[in-house]
Amino acid sequence: MSVAEQFPVHIPDLPELVSARREGNLAWLTIEREAVMNCLSFPTLRRMRVLLEELSKDLSVRCVLITGAGEKAFCAGADLKERKEMPAELVPHFVRNIRALMDDVEQLPQPTIGVINGVAFGGGTELLLACDLRVAAPHAQLGLTETSLAILPGAGGTQRLPRLVGKSRAKDLILTARRIGVAESAAMGLVNRVAEPGQLRAAALELAQSIAANGPVAVRAAKRAVDQGSELPMEQGLEVEARCYEETLPTSDRVEALAAFAEKRKPNFQGR
Repeated sequence: MSVAEQFPVHIPDLPELVSARREGNLAWLTIEREAVMNCLSFPTLRRMRVLLEELSKDLSVRCVLITGAGEKAFCAGADLKERKEMPAELVPHFVRNIRALMDDVEQLPQPTIGVINGVAFGGGTELLLACDLRVAAPHAQLGLTETSLAILPGAGGTQRLPRLVGKSRAKDLILTARRIGVAESAAMGLVNRVAEPGQLRAAALELAQSIAANGPVAVRAAKRAVDQGSELPMEQGLEVEARCYEETLPTSDRVEALAAFAEKRKPNFQGR
């Protein structure tokens, strides 16, 4: 079933809500709703999911960077104004699609980087949790704030956060609904890198390019090995790793890497 078929009513695909921009072998997805803190409306969810569906099929893209427009907000979560006026029968469909968005991000074959240009609350933090890595501006703030609204993180937050930072830290953040800065986020492993002031884009690109410079088949296989194997018992996890490793053996990229090493040059990986 395509993304378009998963929505209960006709939702127009509005390109202005989320932009997609190619930069060499990298792709940027930007939520373009700066005036409302880049929050996630029903049409925004559809647009983003359509773009992710397209990216999942384009393996010439080696890394995907996800951010929000402006410098104030990465994403402030669900569009509460829309939710307040939404017919009750549509709410479960909205929740299902916001959860599906996070799954789409997590299941992309390419590595993903959340580029945190401002606040990320509720669904915004859940979107970041679905990314493989996170780079933050110094003024960024994160938080799963749903319990302050008498709900709970329903787009994967209660499951992804404890797997990333541990159960106790996750309960601290979720049950208090508190907001934290980048220093605390980095200390607990929620944020991988903190950019210098004014250098967020450069820091994110440096990370993305260091990933894209490696063998694309190997990078995708390594991501899958970690994702599929890390929650399994060790013996089963090692079996997953072995299967993923085997996928790299017949590739021309592996032959190219050995030749480049022998010739003392940079390899030219083709992704095959």
